Amino acid sequence: MDIENAKKILSQGTHTCVLCRGEDTVCSNARGVKPLLDLWDSGTDYSGYSAADKVVGRATAFLYCLLGVKSLHAQVLSKPALQVLENARISITWDTLVEGIRNRENTGPCPMEYATRDVQTPQQALEAIRQTLQALQS
Repeated sequence: MDIENAKKILSQGTHTCVLCRGEDTVCSNARGVKPLLDLWDSGTDYSGYSAADKVVGRATAFLYCLLGVKSLHAQVLSKPALQVLENARISITWDTLVEGIRNRENTGPCPMEYATRDVQTPQQALEAIRQTLQALQS
């Protein structure tokens, strides 16, 4: 089963996210939203894939919606992300459910979680994520 394969590969500790469908496996070691943005920007169709991810917040959840995954396992999942995924009818399991994703310094909310707090659609989230990344890089 694809989701079990993705979870197994993620649990080996080398990758931050894994997508599987049949014999096709895509892995990334990049942190944050970068791996999912790269997958989206590649133009490849990931509809029907199953994914496993270390940390899934609201922004990441919207990106998984855009990618069209059918199921997702998160080692850490935020409650706002759970709502997004349930609304999109993506099958979701998790190890730890948290109120929200914290920034890397643990001094406040993750900038991506904060950026997408009021958006309602994956497209709006994509725009908010790109704007926030651009602001963080300047």
